[in-house]
Amino acid sequence: MLKIDGVTRRFGEVTALDEVSLEIGQGEFFALLGPSGCGKTTLLRILAGFEAPDAGSVTLDGADLLSLAPNKRPINLMFQSYALFPHMSVAKNVAYGLEREKLPRAEVKERVGEVLETVGLSAQAGRRPQQLSGGQRQRVALARAIVKRPRLLLLDEPLSALDKKVRADMQLELKRLQHEVGITFVVVTHDQEEAMSLADRIAVFDSGRVRQVDRPVELYERPRSRFVADFVGANNLFEGTAGASGDLRTENFGTLRGTAVAELPEGTRALLAVRPEKVGLTAEGTLTGSVLDVSFYGGVSHISVEVPGLAKPVLVAVQGAGTVSAGAEVGLQWGEQDAVLLPVGQ
Repeated sequence: MLKIDGVTRRFGEVTALDEVSLEIGQGEFFALLGPSGCGKTTLLRILAGFEAPDAGSVTLDGADLLSLAPNKRPINLMFQSYALFPHMSVAKNVAYGLEREKLPRAEVKERVGEVLETVGLSAQAGRRPQQLSGGQRQRVALARAIVKRPRLLLLDEPLSALDKKVRADMQLELKRLQHEVGITFVVVTHDQEEAMSLADRIAVFDSGRVRQVDRPVELYERPRSRFVADFVGANNLFEGTAGASGDLRTENFGTLRGTAVAELPEGTRALLAVRPEKVGLTAEGTLTGSVLDVSFYGGVSHISVEVPGLAKPVLVAVQGAGTVSAGAEVGLQWGEQDAVLLPVGQ
């Protein structure tokens, strides 16, 4: 439905977007994920019409989107700051866009009532924004964005102002709403968990470029660069040279088994990435070390293991409370399919 082709945007000497190309399908929940300053919000503003690219094209259903004024685009943007009208009630805030289109009063009332019920704010329809909690204001902003039934809804850090429990509830709410209303959602976030839980597909941005586009599971289990492996969740990274069939040859530990996601010539510098939950504790393993620290996080424990010859401790994640204590000597091992061989320097 939406095709972004070679979009570049510069601010003086800073390149915010560097030939970004993406395709987003009808009804998809698509996430733009990356650290602050990576260009994801700039791309969102280009789609909304608040910025113009220096190069590239954007089409919606095959038609040029960049030639349309912001108010003529079948797109709505839900701001990070919510941008609600403080002097209007919740219902009036939601109805504002429909009233501007001069729709019949009965239709406006019906659609506002439906969307307020969908986001669970029917009882607060007569309140002003300052009488609501942060989570409720979030829902008003969302209701106002979807009541016009846009083809595309852009969300800029939509859940950043909410506490952890409300955020988890709103993630489920957003997914449910998106499936219910059938609108294509594009969400900008720097929160990996948020992107993984919400999106059908994720584009990972770094320094104005797209590093990888994939479904959440593939992105997590099969990163294709050091940046993605390091940015999306925790990872243990081992350095060495590429061996045969995804192996990593190291100076201190011999050959570490893994799986290659891209073809790497034998002998080139490479990394082996192993997720903490894929590392098992044994009496004797591929690596041996001593436990530095055990941290309990409710359903999971993180065990930090110092391995002689490694600059950083190896992180191990186990279900429940850890069964080892600081100072214990342990072995570490993982399966060949649980480790990914990556090129260095990407």
